[in-house]
Amino acid sequence: MNMKKLLGLLLPMWAFFFSLFLSTLVAKPDTDISFVFGSLKEPISQFSAEMEAESPGIAEVRVVNHQDLNKKILIALVVSSTLLGVLLLFLLCFWIYRWKRLKNTNGNSIQTFDGGKGLSLSPILERFNSLRLAGKKDTVSVIEYELLEAATNNFQESNVIGEGGRGHVYKARFNEKLLAAVKRIDDAGHDAEREFNNEVNWLTKIRHQNIISLLGYCIHAETRFLVYEMMQNGSLEKQLHGPTHGSNLTWHLRMKIAVDVARGLEYLHEHCNHPVVHRDLKSSNILLDSSFNAKLSDFGLSVTAGTQSRNVKISGTLGYVAPEYLLEGKLTDKSDVYAFGVVLLELLMGRRPVEKMSPTQCQSMVTWVKFSFSQGNFDALYFCNLVL
Repeated sequence: MNMKKLLGLLLPMWAFFFSLFLSTLVAKPDTDISFVFGSLKEPISQFSAEMEAESPGIAEVRVVNHQDLNKKILIALVVSSTLLGVLLLFLLCFWIYRWKRLKNTNGNSIQTFDGGKGLSLSPILERFNSLRLAGKKDTVSVIEYELLEAATNNFQESNVIGEGGRGHVYKARFNEKLLAAVKRIDDAGHDAEREFNNEVNWLTKIRHQNIISLLGYCIHAETRFLVYEMMQNGSLEKQLHGPTHGSNLTWHLRMKIAVDVARGLEYLHEHCNHPVVHRDLKSSNILLDSSFNAKLSDFGLSVTAGTQSRNVKISGTLGYVAPEYLLEGKLTDKSDVYAFGVVLLELLMGRRPVEKMSPTQCQSMVTWVKFSFSQGNFDALYFCNLVL
């Protein structure tokens, strides 16, 4: 029980009984309560003796020694107060003992063991949790490789939940409450190293509800690992073009995802200390949590707007790259806005940005929509209405 609640119960009870005791004393007319208020009167026994001498015919009066009565009252008050103090001290010690025991129990519950090696990972996990729970900006924990290996069950294939351009993404269970996604980057090239450093750099600075949270990273030999918060519903690409073909995405959810992505881009473009261009916005880099809240991910290609607005190496995904960036190398925040428009078409039509029509021919969704509208063909609107 909470200590404050115990005190709240015991103190009113003590005050009640003490006031009841005083009221009892006041109610008795033959009781001398002068000792309670600090003044001592002459004992009434002397007065009784004089009366007996003057009136011998009167029946014998029993003499009551009120000094003894006052001493008994004082002893009772001291004993009751002492007992109350001892009780409160005992409850305080008991509460401290329970608190320490509960703290130790929680500390022991996060111990994780690798059954094959008998390795205790609790010290590693505690350091990881201390940095993760601190929530400080510019702070991301460095995680030991042994912890990642144990959390992913030695990177078993059954724990693969995604695949990127440079490696796989694994489900990692650190304890009963902490579930995360671990991206393994096996590419040891210069570009992979630069993108890894860029990702860590940006995600240690950026904190927003619509941007993925980086929990930590690890470098083991030439392999690099990024640990993200778990997004239970995977990527938007998987939802739209995977086995379900968008059946889980109602119109309300699609609009919600679009608004979440727009808010993430607004934060990058308008509220960061230096505006950031994502540079690789696409449906596979939009992740969905258990409630279908959308978050932007993969900041390996992101740059600061304005500093490299021209002659930037062309990077991105076919179908999402803005024409001015593709043809002229001009990169601005409008490049992200163009990619966002392509994502909106995906949400509305359920089609891929680039579809293969034949072994030698591909069709761009944006080109198809523009051509259809220019010819007065409103089949595109018909496909949109199918989603509505």
